Amino acid sequence: MALARYFDKAILAGSSVLQGFDPAAFTKTLESHVIGIAWDGPAAESQEGRTALALIVELLARLYPVLAFAQDDGETSAFAASLIARARAINERLDLAEPAAAMVWVCVGQGAAPANDALALHVGSDGWIARFSSRGPVPVGSSPNPFGAAAAACLGAANVFRYVFGDQLVAGDLDGDVQISVLTLDPLEAEPTNPTLPPVDFGEAFLVGAGAIGSATVWTLTRVPALAGTLHVVDGEKLDLSNVQRYVGSSEAEIGTVKVELAARALANTGLRVEPAAMRWGEFLKRRGDWGLESVLVALDSAEDRILVQGALPRWIANAWTQPGDIGVSRHDFDDERACLACLYTPKAVQPHLRDKVAEDLKLTTVEAKARVSNLLYNGDAVGEEFLREVATAMNMDVQPLLPFADKPLIEFYHVAVCGGLILSLGGGSDASRAEVPLAFQSAMAGVLLAAELVAHAGGLRSVPLAVTTKINLLRPLGSVLCLPHGKAPGCICGDEDYLAAYRTKYEHVHGSGDASLRATREGPALL
Repeated sequence: MALARYFDKAILAGSSVLQGFDPAAFTKTLESHVIGIAWDGPAAESQEGRTALALIVELLARLYPVLAFAQDDGETSAFAASLIARARAINERLDLAEPAAAMVWVCVGQGAAPANDALALHVGSDGWIARFSSRGPVPVGSSPNPFGAAAAACLGAANVFRYVFGDQLVAGDLDGDVQISVLTLDPLEAEPTNPTLPPVDFGEAFLVGAGAIGSATVWTLTRVPALAGTLHVVDGEKLDLSNVQRYVGSSEAEIGTVKVELAARALANTGLRVEPAAMRWGEFLKRRGDWGLESVLVALDSAEDRILVQGALPRWIANAWTQPGDIGVSRHDFDDERACLACLYTPKAVQPHLRDKVAEDLKLTTVEAKARVSNLLYNGDAVGEEFLREVATAMNMDVQPLLPFADKPLIEFYHVAVCGGLILSLGGGSDASRAEVPLAFQSAMAGVLLAAELVAHAGGLRSVPLAVTTKINLLRPLGSVLCLPHGKAPGCICGDEDYLAAYRTKYEHVHGSGDASLRATREGPALL
């Protein structure tokens, strides 16, 4: 069948969100469902329609092994050919089915129609407004604004997943009719806010993390017209096979490429100046020697890394995340009454040592086994065949698939075998890892919203600031209240007078000022 080479990661993502998860049943369900994509002529001719269709293909091809394509005239156009080619670049094993075999359709354009009587899920947009309906066609706008179309594509892919796996989701019903502005993120807004997207120059901004969320942020920014500024993209890793499961814009052919170089390539034909930095955040700051950080977009995996970014005292931060219960974005200044980024991630309890987490995930429970884990992590030695046999015995599984890792350090084996889903796919059990791996549409929505935060902030497009956090659960119908306040955390650095003084000095800050042109000093705070 046409399962992607990175399907192990898809299994891990499914195990994170589905009740009663069984890898074999999950695989069989995907193999037996043909997903259709349909559009009409006007949608294919509009920028919004093309944006929606491009992202729909990006999302569906990373999970579903069989797709069907249909357009209103029934002919294969150059545009259709480009979508099919892109789907096959994402999954080189992808199968194409006849339209009559599709079991559910994603339709873009009011004239788009399924090729059979299967369920049709309709995606549309108008500038900042994302539209979705499981009841009937919705219009597609003609503006160059990508935000509504991209968000609508994520809603469409999320509803396909709910259709296919709804019986394993809590309250996993389909959305009815959705109309929401990405600018205000208020589902109850009677007339969704939809200003014309003006030219925006954000000056200098920093995207920290070019992973699943960061790649979707970059993908979206490539489609924003008249966007100017310098974007530093900071990430020290290369694209690996498991990443392709959810990295929008990536393909199997790009495995092994440095992630920031992929971002630079994607943005090469825009008005942005892109500065790729293939290193971690701390090393980037050390080499940069300039701690004037006006706008920072955070797309990182861990609480610790997010706190480190806040510790550098950027003037303004937008942060995005994914987790099984929701995806979202948050917005942060530092010298005001609202939560800073560190407030959201201050530990509420003692965190387990890495040694204990690795040992527990590998089911190594004896004192001697934990000592071996500790030594391997500390020394960075190859795990060896004996250790892998111990793991296989503990996991009650065949050791043969693990033996290729005998000459690898433990942390690399752990990331691939546990976080990458290898052990789970081989029958290691649904509790083999606590790793939270998002589905592609979850990461993509977070990335779209993060890109929107930068453009809205730099362009001054919100007359009223949104609450600190926006949370969206894409595994159930859209809630009525998405934006929520968040107070300061007791003991956080944003309540420390020394940090506040450093921040105010750094930006010559007057408390309460909204002047985006305040100048930053050229040194990092002495506190750090």
